Amino acid sequence: MARRQHRYIGCVALGLAMLSPAAGKAQDPDDLAPYKMLRSLQFVQDSVVTGDHSAGEMQRFMLGTIDERLRTVDTSVFDDDRNVDAALIYAMSGGNPQTLEYLIAHDVNGYFDNRVTDVLRKYLSGKGLLVAKTLEETAREYRDKKIGPYLALIGGNVLIATKPADALDLYDQARLAAPGTIVEEAALRRSVAICVDKGMLDKGMAYSQRYVRRFLHSPYASQFADLFVTLVVSHDHDVKPQDVVDILSFMDAPRQREVYLRIARAAAISGKPELTHMAVERVQSLGADTDNAFGPLANFYGGMAGLPTEDVDRAAKNVRGIDGNTLSPRDQALQEAARSVADQILRAPDPASLRQASTPNTDHQEITSEKAAAIATQPEAPGALPEPVPGGVASTGQSQDTDPSFNAFVTTNRSKLDEIDGLLAQEGN
Repeated sequence: MARRQHRYIGCVALGLAMLSPAAGKAQDPDDLAPYKMLRSLQFVQDSVVTGDHSAGEMQRFMLGTIDERLRTVDTSVFDDDRNVDAALIYAMSGGNPQTLEYLIAHDVNGYFDNRVTDVLRKYLSGKGLLVAKTLEETAREYRDKKIGPYLALIGGNVLIATKPADALDLYDQARLAAPGTIVEEAALRRSVAICVDKGMLDKGMAYSQRYVRRFLHSPYASQFADLFVTLVVSHDHDVKPQDVVDILSFMDAPRQREVYLRIARAAAISGKPELTHMAVERVQSLGADTDNAFGPLANFYGGMAGLPTEDVDRAAKNVRGIDGNTLSPRDQALQEAARSVADQILRAPDPASLRQASTPNTDHQEITSEKAAAIATQPEAPGALPEPVPGGVASTGQSQDTDPSFNAFVTTNRSKLDEIDGLLAQEGN
């Protein structure tokens, strides 16, 4: 840790020296070689994904400084292949694409490999699919070079939609060649995304464990958490709860509770009560003996999942038990929908809706169950079971007097269900 801090301070000192025109003139030009400046940029970027978010401002400064240096440096500096690699890596690390165009236009000595620059230009202009095959081949050819991990990473980015298996291979190549760096962080996170999209549970869990162990403090960790939650909820019948616990155990308690809350929410919306209850229990156990601010929210999600179960009374209590003002607007909408469903489930039936329609007769005699059964079995009897019609609605084709209270019940509940469907559709989007 002390060594890392010392290197970071040295990097900042170098940056401040380059900010000063006087210092820049007095400094040996060799100290400003592009490959040396790139090392500082790489260190800063790696510091960001390992948790030093304050390094973000230095990253922007370094990108701008290297950009200026590459545009003003004498082209003879590219006699050193390390500076050629530095220029290419700069372009693949968030640098100015126009600077690469500038360097290519002034490359009269052929310092840059045309195949590499061609695929980079296409990729940076959003046309990577046009050179996908060439990019994949180039990435494998340069796998043992300095630019290899970066080419593999952008190659995976291009193939992720059309050839996810090949993209995974390239991401593996990238992360293994650049462990502990921003390249590995991006490769792992995007590998999890592929596993989520393609339903690859085992690989997805393995990548997730590596990510949590290495990049828990990355500014992109929240994006990973969303992917992990989707992976778990989508495979609730196959995933082992202990595997989830083991992976998240690398996090501190507050972060674990946050992820378990996300799992509880997504599982409740998806109608997966067992997974919801597991996540709720973890939130409560992690908050034991503390002021667990997440406890009521976890109970709310558990209540949502419990509405269709036999323990509906307790579920409804949990749904109503949290102050709506403490919820986000999305959760307020969920609470309103859940309350409506709970009210409809628990509402006592209207006695009037239970009355059986009577068939009038001239003698005004009561129709017994035996008589009703006999009438129902007669051909074309009004009480015979109707044939289903397209759309799932049964009808005898005859006009019947339906209880108004029953009509109101059906209409109200259908409207509520439509509202809930709309909310869930928005959540899915």
